[in-house]
Amino acid sequence: MPPPVSRWLRGFAPSAGFTVLALLAAALFVRLGFWQWQRGIDREAQWARFRQGAAQLIDPGTRDLAQLPLYQRVSVSGRLDAAHQFLLDNRSWQGRAGYEVLTPLTRGGTATLIVDRGWVPFTGTRAQLPDISLVAGPAVTLTGRLGALPSPGLASGRAAPDPTTPWPKLTSFPDLAQLQAALGTPLAPRILLLDPGAPLGYVRDWPPPGLPPLRHFSYAIQWWSFAVLALVMWALASRRPAPPGARP
Repeated sequence: MPPPVSRWLRGFAPSAGFTVLALLAAALFVRLGFWQWQRGIDREAQWARFRQGAAQLIDPGTRDLAQLPLYQRVSVSGRLDAAHQFLLDNRSWQGRAGYEVLTPLTRGGTATLIVDRGWVPFTGTRAQLPDISLVAGPAVTLTGRLGALPSPGLASGRAAPDPTTPWPKLTSFPDLAQLQAALGTPLAPRILLLDPGAPLGYVRDWPPPGLPPLRHFSYAIQWWSFAVLALVMWALASRRPAPPGARP
């Protein structure tokens, strides 16, 4: 008696079109899996830099902040520009809608630094912005992490500050060039994420960037599972029933 595998193979007749489709789908899923796996590795490195950045507090002086790694904790001195602030729209905290307050810090001998002073709640209407007034005073020393402006991932989510509106200006996911154009002064290539314990701020709960690395690794495994499933479905669909009267 022929073995069961041999009988199964005699009925295995995949079509060329379905075979190409299955192989393309499997290759795509494998590629997406490796893409997510690499994102997980990159995210692990980012989270490691985020942890290491808090290990030491440094004073960059007048150095170019682009020479320092992201998330490095620094101490900077200057004067907060209370008259020219931004409200970063579409920012949430614990599921609540609100804004992040961006305030320029003018520093002698170097570019102005944007300070993210934290989150404030949405007032319920865009016609009434939250009160973020700040009494202009002497020079202050602030501590925080060097960061980057948040990105929406899609260019359509951006809205530059409107030059015709009064200060503070509402903006949605701007880039530094747009903030620089609104202020009319050169800006540092980093922003300062104000320390939770530092004065002159609001709600500050800075998480590590992006999704947890484990999430990306799990997505990779899911994509690879889809690749295996595509091949299994191809194999099952390619099985043809034996014609009537055929010998087993």
